[in-house]
This record gives sequence, C-alpha cells and structure tokens, in this order.
Amino acid sequence: MKKGLGLQSHKNVPLRTNMGKNQMPNNSLGSRLTQADITVSDAALTRLTTFTDLLNEWNQTHNLTGAKTREAIYENIVDSLYPLTFIDQPTSLLDVGTGAGFPGLMLSAVWSDIPTVLSEPLGKRAAFLKYVAMEMGLAQITVERKRVEHLKHAPFGLITSRAVTDTKLLLSLTQQVSDPVTQYLFYKGSRVEEEVAALTKRPNYAIVQWNKRNFLWIK
Repeated sequence: MKKGLGLQSHKNVPLRTNMGKNQMPNNSLGSRLTQADITVSDAALTRLTTFTDLLNEWNQTHNLTGAKTREAIYENIVDSLYPLTFIDQPTSLLDVGTGAGFPGLMLSAVWSDIPTVLSEPLGKRAAFLKYVAMEMGLAQITVERKRVEHLKHAPFGLITSRAVTDTKLLLSLTQQVSDPVTQYLFYKGSRVEEEVAALTKRPNYAIVQWNKRNFLWIK
C-alpha cells in the first residue's frame, strides 16, 4: 500500500458464506453477512448468534447499547465484521473501548485462535463481555476493566476502536502497547480525513468506505 490516502469503495455484493442460501432467511444474520460479502465459518456464525441472544437479553435490563432489537444488533455485527473483506487476520488483537462487544468481540468470534484483549472501563459492560465470551467459547479473550492508557501488555498485531475518541489521541493512548509493525483499524465517520490531516506524522494508511462508515486502516 502506498503512503497517503488509499480510497476504496466496497459494494454489497451477495457472494459467499459457508451456509447454503436456502438455509438462511433474508432477515437472518447469515443472510446479512452474505449481502455484505463477509465470509464466516459455521462455528463463527453460531458464536455470533449466541452473542445476539445474550445481548438482546441483557440489554433489556442493563442498557448496554443503543441496539435494542435483533435487527439493530445484526447491523452492528455486520459493521464490525466488514473489515474482514480487506484485512488479514493479525497475530493478536486489542480493542479499545469495546462497549457491548463492537467491534472487538465480533472480530474475535471469527479470529478465534489469536490472543485478544478487550479494554472496557465500565463495570457492567466488562462483566457482560466476560460472561458472553465464556458462553461463546472464546478462551483466548481477556477483558481488562481499565482505560487503555493504563494497560500493560506486549505490542499487539492489530489495535481496533469504534466511536471512542479522535485518531490522534487514540494513537497517543496506545503507544505503550504498539510497535513499528502494529496496524490500526479505526471505525470512523465523516470527519476521518480531518483527523488524519491533524496528525503530526502522516502514517501509511487507507480509508475504506462502506455505507456511512469510513474505516481508517493504518499500516
């Protein structure tokens, strides 16, 4: 990838999943993933369905996220997993401010064999993440109930974050858990180019556009 802005557009093209289309209703999670050209294994789809069931249940009383229906949860899962269409599995994963599981827990449901740390300082969300990771059978996940700047860990292969803070601050807060080969994947909105322009040192990056999302991929 060349330095500077690599602007890509990925269209929703129904293509492939490991389940036959006749097995998936049009409103199912599997169908939505297919429409977004996201491929997951049957085991991963089962884990994501378990997550949907548990978040839908917990959210009735604990107000973990604004996604109050199964359809809204599906939308957040697809948004979380869309980068699977352009990024390879890393050696390890840190998700900053995981909240109710987006995107870090969703990515870990697919990348189920790499060490993953979910950094979430809010107690009720951290408790949910620990419980649901266990129910999903994701033993590789560690939930850290702390702010990322207080995290002590070897450098990660990939650091992700969605709707936490601006890019410049995210890079600063995670510098102690990154090294020159660490990649970043930030889920951004319409101001992503302004955030990149504000960086003191311009990184090697690409912006991938999909729906209303801008994925900032720093290599």
